[in-house]
Amino acid sequence: MIVHLSSSVFHLPLALAGALPAQVGLNHYILLSALLFALGFFGVLLRRNTLVVYMCLELMLNASTLAAVAFSRFNGTMDGNVFVFFIITVAAAEVAVGLAIIVALFRLRRTVQLEELTALKY
Repeated sequence: MIVHLSSSVFHLPLALAGALPAQVGLNHYILLSALLFALGFFGVLLRRNTLVVYMCLELMLNASTLAAVAFSRFNGTMDGNVFVFFIITVAAAEVAVGLAIIVALFRLRRTVQLEELTALKY
């Protein structure tokens, strides 16, 4: 059976309609942030492609950003939001420099596999 919500276009089964929490609390945000950070951390440890490792590092950065916003919202201040603005600005520059380094490595070595990038020179 489908429940029709008057203010939304979403249709939820009756079994799920009562199971959804009324509010998303701080613990939900921190749990999501911890899961994203752990996923990025294990991606850095287990993957061997530099692009995938770089994406996992960015995932870890975004997880910490989510935690900062969650704590800022919980405390009712804008400090975390301002801090996140600067984090995103630095992350954009980091992406440009990081991808430029990866492209330069690929042009020089013809590979992006971490096992083959052992020497610091040539």
